[in-house]
Amino acid sequence: MPQSRLAGSRIRERRLFLGYKQSALAKAVGISAAYLNLIEHNRRRAGPQLVRDLARELKTDPRALTEGAEVALLGALREAGQRMPDLAPETHRSEDLAGRFPGWASLVAAQHQRIRDLEQLVEALSDRLTHDPELAASLHEVISAVTAIRSTVGILTGGGEIDADWQQRFMRNMRDEGLRLSGAAQGLVGYLDAGADQDMAPVVPGEELAAFLDRCDHHLDKLEGLDGAARDDISARIETLVAQVASVQTEAAKDVARRHFQQYAEDACAMPQGAFQAARRDLSGDPGRLAARFGQPLPSVMRRLAFLPAGRDVPAVGLVSCDGSGALILRKSVPGFAVPRFGAACPYWPLYQSLSRPGHPIRAVVEMPGTTPRRFLCQAVCLPREPLRFDKPPVFEAVMLIEPFDDAQVTTTTDGPILAVGSSCRVCPRTECAARREASLLAADPG
Repeated sequence: MPQSRLAGSRIRERRLFLGYKQSALAKAVGISAAYLNLIEHNRRRAGPQLVRDLARELKTDPRALTEGAEVALLGALREAGQRMPDLAPETHRSEDLAGRFPGWASLVAAQHQRIRDLEQLVEALSDRLTHDPELAASLHEVISAVTAIRSTVGILTGGGEIDADWQQRFMRNMRDEGLRLSGAAQGLVGYLDAGADQDMAPVVPGEELAAFLDRCDHHLDKLEGLDGAARDDISARIETLVAQVASVQTEAAKDVARRHFQQYAEDACAMPQGAFQAARRDLSGDPGRLAARFGQPLPSVMRRLAFLPAGRDVPAVGLVSCDGSGALILRKSVPGFAVPRFGAACPYWPLYQSLSRPGHPIRAVVEMPGTTPRRFLCQAVCLPREPLRFDKPPVFEAVMLIEPFDDAQVTTTTDGPILAVGSSCRVCPRTECAARREASLLAADPG
């Protein structure tokens, strides 16, 4: 029975809750009160048989004593220790720290999470500075106004005689260009101020919808339970939802939202939430087997897996999709797997490999770089978006499901070795990469 050294704290809490004296409990399980005291203060481990005896006396399940919420805390402490290996932190004693000083342990874990969040924000802002079309247009406006002013000043100070009429025209031009420069600069400052927050302002229609989907974790409860509903009822519910989404303002964004909501509703009707979640547990979340059970294409099943809410037995997963050009058209992130908001993603993603093998599902374990590299199981497939025709070339769309991968998982279901990938070249620290398009802003990976 795997056991955390924090089991002692849970034994003590349960004993006190039941009003059981330490000496009485020790006698009941056949050990000394001094030994039980060491166990309860996480200074000695209790063997499997002793844990079972204690659980019997404390009227609880042995797993309630050996497993608990501290698992996440211990994982965060180990990750924090691996962030600066040169300091040689005693990561093997993280349980001692959590057991004896839970407040300090929680502080270290919270600071570690804050550092990770800030790193992701820096990556997003860097990506935005590089690829954001709104920013590029604003900078172009500023440069254009400055160039016009410099040209006018050059003419006025050139030393030659200038007719008074022309002088007035040049002065008016300078005034107009100065006002344009001032307006462009104010707009740029306001735009960058808005982008300094983690919830950055949308710049294209898809981003208006993405801002809403991120807030609801891509699960649309108002479009569930529609199986058997009339088409007009579904359309009316979609229009109501479009009108209620505050971040979707432009007509272009509303068109994008309608298409996404329509697709979501079709998937929900074909795979009702209750039945799908039950099948998901029965089939261990395997997209191929779920597709066979519901008679639906793999992309629909992958979207359903990603968009339904996570739970204790239903892990949170991410999803990305792209068109035939490789441009990302849908993003649902998962912690540790960075998805660029602008520009191109890593060409080593199985998502892009599937574009060259339409109709052939690809499954691979990938590793994202970082102080604590993370591994993910990625499953991708590329299929035509519409029925094939002789009079026009097919339009393909690729979809990739992203699941956190535990090294303890069986790897025989994956194809090939673990792939070293990144998010985008701009923020990827892998220097020796044949697919690199531009220099990285980050230092080399310490690993």
